[in-house]
Amino acid sequence: MLAREDIAGRAWCKANNYDGYTSYASLNDLTTRASVFGELKTKLDKHAATFAKDLAFDLGRGRLKLDSLWANLLKPGATHSGHIHPHSVLSGTIYVTTPPGSSALKLEDPRLPMMMAAPPRRRDAPQDDQAFVYLTPEAGTVFMWESWLRHEVPANRAKTERISISFNYGWR
Repeated sequence: MLAREDIAGRAWCKANNYDGYTSYASLNDLTTRASVFGELKTKLDKHAATFAKDLAFDLGRGRLKLDSLWANLLKPGATHSGHIHPHSVLSGTIYVTTPPGSSALKLEDPRLPMMMAAPPRRRDAPQDDQAFVYLTPEAGTVFMWESWLRHEVPANRAKTERISISFNYGWR
């Protein structure tokens, strides 16, 4: 429904060669537009608070605030190149539909640019020692990470769209 009705979002996707649909640059009111997104925000707020506690964040008088939440429909064969989420503290994605062959989330070791002379890791090296970690989601999975962590979505090998909702939390 969002993709059909969001003319500005479809135009942004076309102008930016996004093969699918995202409401990232067009709809900033999803949590009030539909109650299901408001309920999702309530649940995500709890996850973000727990994650911040696990990360030993000292938020002082500030608090984590959901700054943005957007829907994504990734067409078969489509990708989302490596990026970070500037001006945010925590970011994440909730997977709504993950048909067989759906893209993983690819996380990059933040030390990678400083490892110019390091030999490659063996295939059997522990996951924490790999240059990239691939997380394969199922419908209902929530992944959350610190926003400075570079990540990408490799080609969607599914025969149908992968649907997800992404979000950012800022420290305010």
